[in-house]
Amino acid sequence: MSTSHQTSPASGNRGDHKSKSTSREYAEAIITAIILALIVRTFFVQAFKIPSGSMRPTLIVGDHILVNKMQYGIQVPFVNKPLIRFGNPEREDVVVFVYPVEPSKDFIKRIIGLPGDRIQIINKQVYINDRPYPDPHASHMDHSLSTGQRDNLGPISIPEGSYFVLGDNRDYSYDSRFWGYVEERSLLGKAFLIYGSWTFRPMEFHASRVFKRIY
Repeated sequence: MSTSHQTSPASGNRGDHKSKSTSREYAEAIITAIILALIVRTFFVQAFKIPSGSMRPTLIVGDHILVNKMQYGIQVPFVNKPLIRFGNPEREDVVVFVYPVEPSKDFIKRIIGLPGDRIQIINKQVYINDRPYPDPHASHMDHSLSTGQRDNLGPISIPEGSYFVLGDNRDYSYDSRFWGYVEERSLLGKAFLIYGSWTFRPMEFHASRVFKRIY
């Protein structure tokens, strides 16, 4: 009679099964989290980082912002066609959009001109439908006048379904004055919150900007 101890095959299988079950649960949780994150990013809210100073002082380099992608409605992913519309973009909305000249890039600017508006700029002063626009968010860092379209433009009429956008840092912004209009289908959403603000070169953290609303 043998007295040697043999491991039961059944007990080994139970361990393997438990290990596989745990691994499967983790995998399913990760996959579910990824799918939910993609759904939120596609239809609801998306985070962006501000890489330049074209929107100073409203937004500065290093601001991390949230954009409401449902502000104007729900779009079909990848083709940017409206599925459901909730409202229309309004003057002074800060919007993120697909850059018309290079669609692989996203830009952020402020809507100044609406469809049908007549826009003119004379010596930095913006006129909308032949009336001076108060321009409450505009910042002029360069007090000299340029002979180009930066400081003098138009008059031009904005086509239906398009918007005229400007950076708040008017003298240092590459916007509709130079490359034209933004079509409504190119709008990705309205910026509404700064959730963090930091840079690495130089290393800075702007605590006073955290959870600051964007107007």
